[in-house]
Amino acid sequence: MQQNLENRTFLLFLILVSIGFLIVLKPFFGTIFWACAISIIFYPLYLKLVERLKGRTNLSALITLFACILIVVIPVTLIVSSAVSEGSDFYKKLEDGEINPAQYIEQVRNAFPALQQTLDRFGFDLAKLKESALNATMSGGKWAAQNAISIGQNTFKLLLNICLMLYLIFFLLRDGNYLLELLIRGLPMGDARERLLIAKIGQVTRATIKGNLVIAIIQGSLGGIIFWALGIPGALLWGVVMAMLSLIPAVGPAIVWAPVALYLFATGANVKAIILIGFGMGVIGLVDNILRPILVGRDTRMPDYIVLLSTLGGLAIFGLNGFVIGPLVAGLFLAFWGIFIREIHLFSPDQEKVTTPQKPKDSGK
Repeated sequence: MQQNLENRTFLLFLILVSIGFLIVLKPFFGTIFWACAISIIFYPLYLKLVERLKGRTNLSALITLFACILIVVIPVTLIVSSAVSEGSDFYKKLEDGEINPAQYIEQVRNAFPALQQTLDRFGFDLAKLKESALNATMSGGKWAAQNAISIGQNTFKLLLNICLMLYLIFFLLRDGNYLLELLIRGLPMGDARERLLIAKIGQVTRATIKGNLVIAIIQGSLGGIIFWALGIPGALLWGVVMAMLSLIPAVGPAIVWAPVALYLFATGANVKAIILIGFGMGVIGLVDNILRPILVGRDTRMPDYIVLLSTLGGLAIFGLNGFVIGPLVAGLFLAFWGIFIREIHLFSPDQEKVTTPQKPKDSGK
């Protein structure tokens, strides 16, 4: 009786302390998450270096960290800073009246009167959109002045988080295997199940980040190139925006280039509009349709529709981090149910063979 009371009290305090520790780490959730994700991606390189350097883990982790900085941190920083610079110029033109969103909306409205009638049926008023765009432009300068100090603080916070992320990556690379073994020993689910789930986390994380990153780079680059070729201002800025929106499967970059094509039609630049639509649908869209199932769906071993729904759901709930967290949760969901189904069918947890329903084959008729 006394032993049971002591064990329950200990477990209660263990849970309370764990919750308290998670609350303390909550402000650094994004930093820790990306440190873990990047460590998973670069861990195979670290293992190769350890083998070549005859077990020198500190040096191997340091070289891997420098590779991470060269491949990820520096290029992203340069692209983002260039995009911010273009965004600043774009905003200045908005403030000076050189760019007037309300005027562009009015041009589209006058060029396509049937569009207004169609939108009215769905309760969408272009006049209200024009007024909202004008109000947003007029209040932008006031907002920037009021939040100048906040913007500077956020920039410092971003740099601090990057430094903290790199610091964590070094130790996660060096001590990653030891930390995983501690986790496996601590979790009371059975070593075989835990190793399978950890392997699934690594598999989904690598496939999701690498796949979406490749797609984002390709689609953003193609979008920026076609905007530059057509003489559309802010090509780099809009290329970065399209790269970020490419995280939304199927329709991401079209959110940018489709309204631009509509505006080109409205202003009489029909050839440019046709080229942009053809390039957007036939090249930029084709990249998503071909590469995403190959780079993400195949490597995560999840159906395309599960990848799509989990990505959209993750983005809606967790923001930018959700493009990894969503598929990761979906992968763990499938892994847990796979273990459950396998053990219900009396297979041992560490048995490789899994009995699953076979997908029906297309007879071609």
